Amino acid sequence: MAYLRRKLDDYLRNWRAAEERYPLIVRGARQVGKTASILEFARQNYEHVVYINFVEQPAYRQILADGYGTAEVIRNISRINPEFVFAPGTLLVFDEMQAFPDMATTLKFFKLDGRFDVICSGSLLGLNYHAIESNSVGYKTDVTLHSLDFEEFLWAKGYDDDFVTDMLSHMVEERPFRELEHRLLHRLFLDYCILGGMPAVVRTYIDRGTFEGTLAMQRQLLLDYEEDIRKYAVGLDQGRILRVFRQIPVQLARENKKFQISKVARGARFKDYFGCIEWLADAGIVNVCHALLTPELPLRGNYDAAKYKLYYADTGLLVASLDDETQTELRANGNLGVYKGALYENLVGEALKKCGYDLFYYKRENSTLEEDFFVRDQHSLVPVEVKATNNKAKSLATLVRSTHYPDIHYGIKLCAANIGQVDNIYTFPYYCTFLLRRYLQQRK
Repeated sequence: MAYLRRKLDDYLRNWRAAEERYPLIVRGARQVGKTASILEFARQNYEHVVYINFVEQPAYRQILADGYGTAEVIRNISRINPEFVFAPGTLLVFDEMQAFPDMATTLKFFKLDGRFDVICSGSLLGLNYHAIESNSVGYKTDVTLHSLDFEEFLWAKGYDDDFVTDMLSHMVEERPFRELEHRLLHRLFLDYCILGGMPAVVRTYIDRGTFEGTLAMQRQLLLDYEEDIRKYAVGLDQGRILRVFRQIPVQLARENKKFQISKVARGARFKDYFGCIEWLADAGIVNVCHALLTPELPLRGNYDAAKYKLYYADTGLLVASLDDETQTELRANGNLGVYKGALYENLVGEALKKCGYDLFYYKRENSTLEEDFFVRDQHSLVPVEVKATNNKAKSLATLVRSTHYPDIHYGIKLCAANIGQVDNIYTFPYYCTFLLRRYLQQRK
């Protein structure tokens, strides 16, 4: 089965090329492609690889019996499998580390020893770090892998880097796409919206050339997430986490998409459920969008922790969670707005998160002024409005024109329309969202 190119590939190559190389931990939600990327990198770059999966090979959970030192750990691994080669420069891969989080304590010793390269991976690692003796702070590097973004989806479809570079040049030069290009990208983006970015789902679609079997795979992934909640949510009310997770599509369908704990269960209170939202976010299952106290810089620390929106981390899984009637309207007619604009917001939130942005929105009390997202360039706060149609963005225009918001000089509107600019509001098609960070770095 063909390997899907990922942005993590370049990260791993740069990690190996670095003179000062720390043990690496690749984090991410279930089935986002961590193992496939690591093993492909190992195959291309190492003569000797030691691969251990702590879920499939539970015997290796005994390798710390004699302590955390490199010599003791290597000796115990070798005792279990004498065929492993431990020459200097060997890559050691410890997979599914959430099943054996104490392994993180050894990373300090592997770094100090210096003979081996080490990569660990697993889901829910942020949660499991709380239960271990030491997570080797200062002696490791962490990187998070998400499901495929739209650029990686384009790669899977056979489009190259020049195609993406041309998309970015259209944005920077404010040059609309030709109608044929616009229709092509819109159609590709609709497919991406329906499929999401889970590698197994995308690979099935690419291999078969149809959507056959993809919905069943997505719904199984949702069941797998619920199973993870039951399995790993130790010390928390698993029922509460499940109720929050299942409520996300329901609450996104409302006009006011702010997540309300009071709607989850009778008598539910924020203080009783806050840990549930944190658990889902740490697990990489949801994205949390915080409510700003006021639209100004800096963003961090300038929000109300009790007000937020919750989005699925993969829009394809949100689509799979919807009822059959909505599925039909979306798949048959390409109507993303059928779900009260929630799919658009989820798509944009997902893309911004994958660009490296934290998510923030703003709603002024006793007013219709509301903005979906905020990003920033070097000097400015940039409001981002998501429109299901190409009508006027009143809140965005207010924020840009008003003298009450000195950090805001221009805004971005994302909709189905082509590229344009009016009164310091820049319009881009949804399919350009993944390029926003690069656009903001290059715009004049």
